[in-house]
Amino acid sequence: QVQLVESGGGLVQAGGSLRLSCAASGRTFSSYAMGWFRQAPGKEREFVAAVTWSGGSTYYAESVKGRFTVSRDNAKNTVSLQMNSLKPEDTALYYCAAADNQFYFSSFWGTKGAYAYWGQGTQVTVSS
Repeated sequence: QVQLVESGGGLVQAGGSLRLSCAASGRTFSSYAMGWFRQAPGKEREFVAAVTWSGGSTYYAESVKGRFTVSRDNAKNTVSLQMNSLKPEDTALYYCAAADNQFYFSSFWGTKGAYAYWGQGTQVTVSS
C-alpha cells in the first residue's frame, strides 16, 4: 500500500499560480502511476492530470492543457502539479491518486477506477 498526503493548496487570484505537491510513503513510489483529480462542490470528481511510472508520459484534461504541468520525482517520492493562469472554475478540492495496475492504467488513466489509493485532498480557491 501507499499513503498519500497533498499540500500546497490555497487562495489565489485569477491569473495566478499554485504548485501542489503529493508526498507518498509506504510501498516503492516508482511502483505507481500517479494522477490528480479535483472535485468542486456539487460536482463529480474529475480527472486533471496523470504521469506514468517513470514520468516519461503525461496526460491532461482538455480544460487544463497548456496551463497545468504534472511531474514526479521518484527519488523524493513526490508528484507535483504546477498550475498557472488559474481561473475561478479551477476552484476545487484537489486529490492525488496512485495506480498500481499498469495494464488498466494504460487504457483508463482518466477515470477514477484506474486508481487504487487516494489522498485526503487540498483545497484550491481562485478568486475573480
